[in-house]
Amino acid sequence: MKKNIFLLSFIPALAYWYLEETQTIEVAVIGGLSLALLEVTFEKLIAKHVHSLSKMNLVLLLILGPISLIGKDGIWFKLQPFFTGVFLFAYLMFNLRKGESLLWKMTNELDMKNKMPQEILLQLEKHLAYFLLAFSFFMAYLAKFETTSVWAFFKTIGFYIVFGVFMLVEMFILRRSMKTYFERQYLMELNK
Repeated sequence: MKKNIFLLSFIPALAYWYLEETQTIEVAVIGGLSLALLEVTFEKLIAKHVHSLSKMNLVLLLILGPISLIGKDGIWFKLQPFFTGVFLFAYLMFNLRKGESLLWKMTNELDMKNKMPQEILLQLEKHLAYFLLAFSFFMAYLAKFETTSVWAFFKTIGFYIVFGVFMLVEMFILRRSMKTYFERQYLMELNK
């Protein structure tokens, strides 16, 4: 069984925050980039696989980092979560428009016995896409107008807190959707 290690560039974000507080922007960006490379290398060595999202984050940092160095402004480095969120939103919406669902594919691969109906998973995936888009714009706002400490918090543990609130709200929406779905199924069975 393949180990699943997926750090979502937390280490580079925390290193960048620390280095920006104690060093120059150049040192912070170079340190963040170096640790991003180490993080992907670590993921490859431990998990024997690098997730697509980790690769995308690394590529973004390799593009945005030098822009930060040239402009001597760390905002470009801090915009990585914004671009990641926008790309994920576009990817999920593109697949949904094609009638494909990443969540449905995952439940099929996991061979789950009690799967959620596909139309409910499609709804969840659409909500997730919009959540990621909204959070990416929130992160862009933080990168521009808040301190690096606030940005680093929401880049790491803050994301999980906000995502947890989103999932809590989504559970109530899913419950209502499931009830409607089963009522509709029951009526269809009666009309046969």
